[in-house]
Amino acid sequence: MLSPPPGSPSPPPSPRTRGEGATSRPFMSRLDRFDHDLRFEIGFASETGKRADNQDYAAARIGRPRVDARRATVAALADGVGGRKGGRDAAEICVRGFLDGFFSLPAPLGVRQAAARALDAINGWIVAQGRVDPQRAGMATTFTALILDGRTGHCVHVGDSRLYRLRDNALEQLTEDHVLGRGELNVLRRAVGVELNLRIDHHTFPLRPHERFLLCSDGVHGSLREAELRRILVERATPERTAGDVVAAALAAGSADNCTVLVVDILDTPPASAEEISESFESLPLPDAPEPGAVIDDFRIDALLSDGRYARLMRAEDLRAGRQVVLKFPKPDVAEDEVYRRAFLNEAFVASRVRSPWIGETIELPPKRQTRLYSAMPFLDGETLEARLQRDPPIGLDEGARLATRMARALVTLHRAGIIHRDVKPDNVMLLRDGGLKLLDLGVARLPQLEDFPDDHAPGTPSYMAPELFAGARGDEATDLFALGVTVYRLFTRAYPYGEIEPFSKPRFGKAASFAARRPDLPAWLEGAIARAIAVDPARRYGDVLEFAFEIENGVKRGGPAEPPKKALYQKNPLLFWQAVSALLAVLLAIALAPRH
Repeated sequence: MLSPPPGSPSPPPSPRTRGEGATSRPFMSRLDRFDHDLRFEIGFASETGKRADNQDYAAARIGRPRVDARRATVAALADGVGGRKGGRDAAEICVRGFLDGFFSLPAPLGVRQAAARALDAINGWIVAQGRVDPQRAGMATTFTALILDGRTGHCVHVGDSRLYRLRDNALEQLTEDHVLGRGELNVLRRAVGVELNLRIDHHTFPLRPHERFLLCSDGVHGSLREAELRRILVERATPERTAGDVVAAALAAGSADNCTVLVVDILDTPPASAEEISESFESLPLPDAPEPGAVIDDFRIDALLSDGRYARLMRAEDLRAGRQVVLKFPKPDVAEDEVYRRAFLNEAFVASRVRSPWIGETIELPPKRQTRLYSAMPFLDGETLEARLQRDPPIGLDEGARLATRMARALVTLHRAGIIHRDVKPDNVMLLRDGGLKLLDLGVARLPQLEDFPDDHAPGTPSYMAPELFAGARGDEATDLFALGVTVYRLFTRAYPYGEIEPFSKPRFGKAASFAARRPDLPAWLEGAIARAIAVDPARRYGDVLEFAFEIENGVKRGGPAEPPKKALYQKNPLLFWQAVSALLAVLLAIALAPRH
């Protein structure tokens, strides 16, 4: 009976193919990470085909907390060399031994070093077994593994099994076949168990959400053209269904070999670290903002959306993905380079950690695609709240309460992640055509783990800034609540409670302008809720934004808008009012001037 290499514990039962039939079992995993996780699905299938037995072996293993020395996921496939004794045994020992060895090595040892050590040990053992056991003389196998480690993928490869990647519907072969010759006459020039000095291919690549990986034996890729593989993968069936479809297609195409497939779908990746994001922005130049018609990094600039003081927003077509996007280009002549880079770092940092239907997204571009400083965002079909305020009719109670609570939910999402927005205002709220809402522009947000802006670049828009910000405070949940309160006040009245404040001024906060005087048709409880949110003293405001949202939601439920007061004659018909006043004055004047007898 063949046993694993000495010192290697037997691997735990893992979902795997043993090659005894067309079995296919999926499994999903969620690896705990900071904020959100690497999420993926894996499916597989294997068929013996026209061979007498199946010499392929595939398995996947997920690093387990407090059990394994390292956290990663490995999907591996081996194809025992046909015509060699013990090929099937070599394939299974190689995969199982690699998984045990890799996960038992200490975490400080990098993935590359751990994979090389584990595979070298297995190779040495298989070579030795082939020399001392006549029943397994010359046993050997190919080996291909996909290792998922955080945001990075690793490929470890020897032989002619293959790893493919489907990204943006384009299929790419990530491995090189170590063979001499073509077709049925090819000869492996590298394999596990052939020689003691094993040469291993290893390379890394960033993982991206929604991409697929396919590991397959030569019984699959030797029969199917890449166009057919791509057609099946692009259909986006479940991984286990896709694996079965690939195997079935290979057999239907006339494959005479064993056919084994592993399909790995990347659903989501962990967030980038602040250091990774910072490094990606530091080297990017800061030229002048482009004009419509330019093509930058395969983005065709189609139209100017807004041209602000600090940045220019352009609608563009992503020529690679075939979708509309919005590109935000800084203007280098109005702010320091360091400040701009900090703003773009903030937006990228938030986008990598916060996924919410209420928060605007930033698109993470592939490495080496971006050649200058800008940010890319999905194109949103709608208008800003500021644009909505510029047209009639005024926003009513139900619509305004709905918008206010959605803005509050967006802020709560940020606050729970330790993020302070610091620039809540109608210009940064997008109202979507489908009824959705997005809170935009996280460029001046205060973030955990990141250095803040210099003191002379205090963030925020003066008319929405809480009094303590003018005194040098950095901003917290209470200042975001104040800005939200001012935004809600403007939402209903189109005015500012403390007047419009000019930049670089030091305002004095007195009593807020009367809400009821501007909107007498709205209930008194709404004025009270807004007044508490915009209180000059932070101690008098709500405890948090959620409490403010709760007050508005419950106010609408417990009582609708107040009955509008009856209009005076002056409001109904000013001309008739003044005619009546003039007539009365004329009568009084005539009485005063009449002679007395």
